[in-house]
Amino acid sequence: MSFPHDSNTTRLSEKADHDHINNTIPSSRNSNSNSDSATVLDPPAKDNVLHATAHYEERPNFGPNPPGHEGEMSTALLKNPLDGMTSEQVLADVDAFVAEKGLGEYAEVFRKGALLARVAQKQDGFEELSNNEISEDEKRVLREEESHRWRQPFTLYFLVVLCAGSAIVQGMDQTAVNGAQQFYFDEFEIGPEKVYIRGLLNGAPYLCSCLIGCWTNAPLNKFFGRRGTIFISCAISFISSFWMAAADSWWNLLIARFALGLAVGAKSSTTPVYAAESAPKTIRGALTMMWQMWTAFGIMLGFVASVAFQNVTAPVGESVDPPRYPQWRWMLASTAIPPLFVMIQVYFCPESPRWYMEKGRYDRAFRSFARLRNHQIQAARDMYYAYKMLEIERVQRQGSGKKSLFKQFFGVRRNRRAAQSSFFVMFMQQFCGVNVIAYYSTQIFLDAGFGRSQALLVSMGTGVVNWLFAIPAIYTIDTFGRRNLLLTTFPMLGACLLFTGFSFYMPQGNPEAGEYNTGRVAMIATGIYLFMAAYSPGEGPVPFTYSAEAFPLAMRDVGMSFATATCWGFNFILSFTWPSLVQAFTPQGAFGWYAAWNFFATIYVYFFLPETKNLTLEELDVVFSVSNREHALYYKNKLPWYMRKYILRQQVDDFPPLYRLGGPDAYEKIQRQTSHKH
Repeated sequence: MSFPHDSNTTRLSEKADHDHINNTIPSSRNSNSNSDSATVLDPPAKDNVLHATAHYEERPNFGPNPPGHEGEMSTALLKNPLDGMTSEQVLADVDAFVAEKGLGEYAEVFRKGALLARVAQKQDGFEELSNNEISEDEKRVLREEESHRWRQPFTLYFLVVLCAGSAIVQGMDQTAVNGAQQFYFDEFEIGPEKVYIRGLLNGAPYLCSCLIGCWTNAPLNKFFGRRGTIFISCAISFISSFWMAAADSWWNLLIARFALGLAVGAKSSTTPVYAAESAPKTIRGALTMMWQMWTAFGIMLGFVASVAFQNVTAPVGESVDPPRYPQWRWMLASTAIPPLFVMIQVYFCPESPRWYMEKGRYDRAFRSFARLRNHQIQAARDMYYAYKMLEIERVQRQGSGKKSLFKQFFGVRRNRRAAQSSFFVMFMQQFCGVNVIAYYSTQIFLDAGFGRSQALLVSMGTGVVNWLFAIPAIYTIDTFGRRNLLLTTFPMLGACLLFTGFSFYMPQGNPEAGEYNTGRVAMIATGIYLFMAAYSPGEGPVPFTYSAEAFPLAMRDVGMSFATATCWGFNFILSFTWPSLVQAFTPQGAFGWYAAWNFFATIYVYFFLPETKNLTLEELDVVFSVSNREHALYYKNKLPWYMRKYILRQQVDDFPPLYRLGGPDAYEKIQRQTSHKH
């Protein structure tokens, strides 16, 4: 497999790897000699070999072609590794695979699965197979896979419930502190002037996650698997909940919250990957985004706990006297309930089949796939197709086998683009400003003029809105797409933050006499509620879903560690700096700062962020091999098309897609269709 390179210098520095790969995988270019296309596609292969997916030129020419170049086509072909093989060759190959991997008892079902994998990228390709190859009953199962994509086995949904429970743990850990801080600041006499101690107490878990917790993901997954890592992280959450509730000083509470970060990092790095590796591609985005949806539910429960325990006076252990505020201890102790259920449930779920494949345990991988699919032929198809794609990945890794992990991660464009894209969506999950509301909404509402009880109740409302508006993303993330959700919601987030910030300019009233401008209070609350409603279906579910998909299997654990470390690192920066930011720039300036980041993000997403919907995890190798320059030029050239179609409402031809599924004859078909249209 030939991976693209950014410059001639890079080409020279990686020549040895490139030559090794080309010697391993035969390929030849088949393009118009005058073509300036970004993609050159391989012709049909004649032998049973691994096929190069695509090669990218340095001078892209995306979009409608200029006069004299009508026959050219600029598209990235996502090519099936079984293309060009006859049925007999595929069957011979899968028989060897079954014998080598100790899957002899499943030989017949894998023969059928291999024939299905050969036509996996064709719409209703299985209909081309004879009834001798695939029975009518089996074809009915495959038809229902497309027409009833939510009709999945109980085990898959049980696994989703496990991931949802893990996310609830995460959400409660994040926001139980929102209400609790109003009491432990008083108990430990941490006044408003001690902004950095306040910020450190709130941000300690995310500092630990960034520095330590996220980086335990790779070794924990290596030795204990996805399920084991989730169990260990929930156990840490369970223990640290009681530790926080029993803290007798602010520094003891700080240490307990720092320890909580060990769980936050490992859990958030593993759970979305576990869901992504287990789900079928047609609903992978929806099932993986359950992490964020149920994190939002946990965030809501954290607010509920703050409201529920605000008037509880039953003592908990030893407390500073005077004053004595047991409420916050109950709030933090309540976060021990969800991880207990997750630890019990994890034993009844199958391990990730792709994790088993990475470990060479193919018999267990198939049994896991079979539990997560409606029929064994679907399990065999998905496993064999993933295996053939992973073969190409292994060839590429052999070519760069002497490179350090750092060079493989940032020196190979495919990995670097995945890291860049994951970094961006995770960075923006914090710098869109949402966790300012998650951690400080009660204080924001107090500053706006609410009483403490009212502020806690209105804060709970933000959690309810956050969860409810995440529900539509279950349907839109795999249809509308990750990229389009971000393009729609980022400008809305920026506008809502400006609306909220400018509302602080309204007259406050007479606070000393207990008289507040109700219009000002209502405007601030409205801006925050609208912000949460815009965040939840867009930048809420996308980052963890996107990052769990982006990296190749060999880099997935390290890549997800990098992505979540980015998320929690900037989470710490946000939670640590918000009190001092408001003090220095006033609420108007602080909200305006994060609004500006949302407007910047809209531009970045349009030009540089690839789409990942409705492709297998292995097919994304090609998507992330397209360079920043090629991607940006494609969408730059598409801007006039958007203007003519959606603004001027003109009749225009379809714009050529950036990525296209295809078989060995796809290039010729595309050329014929394009020439005929012109």
